[in-house]
Amino acid sequence: MSTAAAYSVLELGGTFRLSSPTYHTSVLITLPGDVHGALLANGEIPDPYFGENEKEVMWVNRTEWSVERSFEASAADVDGYLTLTLAEVDCIATIFLNGEAIARTDNSFVRHDIDVTGKVREGSNTLRIEFAVTRDVAKARAEAHPFPLPFTKNYQTNGLEGIHLNFVRKAQCHAGWDWGICLMPIGIYGTMQLRRSRLARQESVQVDQLHSHGAVELTIRTRIFAFTAGEVSISHAIDGQSIRETVPVHRGENLLIHGVRIENPRLWWPDGQGEQPLYELETELDGERTTRKLGLRQLEWVVEPDEIDHTFKCRINGRDITMMGANWIPADAIPSRITPEVIRDLLGSAKAANMNMLRIWGGGQYEPDCFYDLCDELGILIWHDFMFACMSYPSDRAFLASVREEVTQQVRRLSHHACIALWCGDNEVIGSLGWYPETRAAPERYVANYDRLNHMLGTIVEDEDPARRFWPSSPSMGYLDFSDGWHADTRGDTHYWDVWHSAKAFEAYRTVNPRFASEFGFQSFTSMNVIETFSEQKDRNPSSPVMENHQRNDGGNARILETMTRYFRFPRDFDQMVFLSQIQQGLAMKTAIEYWRSTKPRCMGTLYWQINDIWPVASWASLDYGGQWKLLQYMAKRFFLPVNVVAVPRHAELKTNSRGLPVEGAAPTQIVLKAVNDTAAEVTISLEVRAVKVGGGDRVVFSGSSAVGPDAAMAVATLDVADLAADEFLLFTWRDAAGKVLGENDYFPKPYKAYELPPVAVSASWAEGPAGPVLTLEADKPGLFTTVTVDQPGYFSDNAITLLPGRPTVLGFTPRHGGKFSAKELAATLSIRTLADTF
Repeated sequence: MSTAAAYSVLELGGTFRLSSPTYHTSVLITLPGDVHGALLANGEIPDPYFGENEKEVMWVNRTEWSVERSFEASAADVDGYLTLTLAEVDCIATIFLNGEAIARTDNSFVRHDIDVTGKVREGSNTLRIEFAVTRDVAKARAEAHPFPLPFTKNYQTNGLEGIHLNFVRKAQCHAGWDWGICLMPIGIYGTMQLRRSRLARQESVQVDQLHSHGAVELTIRTRIFAFTAGEVSISHAIDGQSIRETVPVHRGENLLIHGVRIENPRLWWPDGQGEQPLYELETELDGERTTRKLGLRQLEWVVEPDEIDHTFKCRINGRDITMMGANWIPADAIPSRITPEVIRDLLGSAKAANMNMLRIWGGGQYEPDCFYDLCDELGILIWHDFMFACMSYPSDRAFLASVREEVTQQVRRLSHHACIALWCGDNEVIGSLGWYPETRAAPERYVANYDRLNHMLGTIVEDEDPARRFWPSSPSMGYLDFSDGWHADTRGDTHYWDVWHSAKAFEAYRTVNPRFASEFGFQSFTSMNVIETFSEQKDRNPSSPVMENHQRNDGGNARILETMTRYFRFPRDFDQMVFLSQIQQGLAMKTAIEYWRSTKPRCMGTLYWQINDIWPVASWASLDYGGQWKLLQYMAKRFFLPVNVVAVPRHAELKTNSRGLPVEGAAPTQIVLKAVNDTAAEVTISLEVRAVKVGGGDRVVFSGSSAVGPDAAMAVATLDVADLAADEFLLFTWRDAAGKVLGENDYFPKPYKAYELPPVAVSASWAEGPAGPVLTLEADKPGLFTTVTVDQPGYFSDNAITLLPGRPTVLGFTPRHGGKFSAKELAATLSIRTLADTF
């Protein structure tokens, strides 16, 4: 073996042969990729997303599969120490190289680095991977466990059986969820490489930051694996500085620590608060070169006693910044469809809607590197759950050992990213202890079982990423607090679901005052053009089998319609029903988030459930499957404005409860307009409030200027509801000191169904602007929730807006997926509707 051999990589991804001992047709599969994608591409299965085909393809995940390919290795390829690296092997698999079993995998979140020195031969080699049936392995493990660990109720949807995925480390939602299809995909989704090293390979590179006195000290921790004792050459380069040295290493893992000082660093800020400069760190180990981009910032979570109970807020570069965003689930149920282009499109929509944080939910997956790179680039912080959700998990030595490797690897992989804001133990596992007969019957056993796993997760974070906070669970009231804090609103984070699951009125959001609302939501139907992709005309009824199959939450479609009758007149057809469902979804989130933002600094975070969909389905998402904007996404862009004005109804004393909060359904007597400033500078706003008649005509009821301090919320006007006519609503606009419009909002004192809305005629004209086509809208009467759509992929600068007669509104259009469209092309498919059209 030559000691001078340089580092090299032989890519092993590409075309494999997919086969099964029970399914006697062999097809080609591209890896990284998945079995469902390959069978679909080869015409072996129907589209799982169409109709009720989910049930027709269930046999795929009940079948053993194997993939195999040959590859050529030159003499140079085998001259050195060799590592076969396979990442995201999903899930229970045996790896064969030239007929020899060299590894067994059972955790899709682990990167497998397999020493194959001396096992790869010059010339032709065969790599074969055999996948077991994951559901069968999970069932056997559950039956062998000394006490029952029930799986989540979210699996038992639409007549499909549940799967004990709490015993298997793969994305928990692969078995279905209350928004997700059950496919149980099989495949390999990450790195597939044969790596040749002279003496050692890189395992991870982590960077700790210490900011003080206008400089930042970087501590670079490099872990390398040496195949034998010897010396290696390592170097780091960043910001014009370089470190290079030759160091002795022993066989096995070695930790090398280096330091770099950067004077006057350009600080990284979340979106909307500043720029996102990134420094490139290049690390080289005996020719193995890796690069990482670093955003330099101080980030801490301030959890300390206050006059209410305890704060829960994110402090960045010395400022307490309100977190605004949503929850993230995997981008597709068929993993091969999750491409960098898809991820960039979805994250771009998050940024366009003024979001500065996403929560990666614990029933999904650790995302690919490109996801976190883009979040660093876009200024989107990440609340990162570890991958546990809604059920108890084993705490035996074998399971804990697998999870220890998983979480250690993932923290080491991701901790250098500026976007990672917090590590969270799980999603709702503490709360789930009260959901199942088994856990309710023996709470002490299941709390102890929970703590074994959760404590280990916290210890790993303390050891591997000590600068970041570990939060035990979401929701949680704090360290070693095993109480169910779902609706506690004085400390920790809150999941508030009473409006959806308990069918309470939207006004109920104003009866809780969270410190940080990390999960809450309201469903709508997916958009009509998406419904057309999975249904036939006969299926387009909310009670049809197909529409109910594309609704995974028990009673969800009925709850959408029940709420609709509370606020709106029943729509005249299915298409208008879909449109109206998206209006009310947006109104639900608007009600919650505007109120909670108005309580600043009490509430310092609102992350609604959820931004994206995993397949076409009725859900809580603000983006359709495929990334098209629903009306909630447009409303989010407005209610997440950094300088905002919101309406907060005030109720008479006799119509409040014992906590001074409004009784659900009580009519307000006053409307308080509150200005919210989430920027670092004081802003002076001029506010104009109009009372508008739904049939036309308006009058100014308030006009004035207010100085709003940095990172503050304050009342700027109070209006009496009694001063409004029965057919009037409020429309208010605020401008900066230079007269530039910063935003516009409205408030309706009564449900929309109480107003007699006349038909509205909206005219549209297109023109080519310097930044692309622009659309000008004019209405002859107030047009409520005026919504424009085109067939071309993209989104308008605003939508679901209120038009007033005599006031033209100009909208821009941003193409998605790198498209470019002329005004003429967009005009050809333009559609316009308003709330009055649903009557």
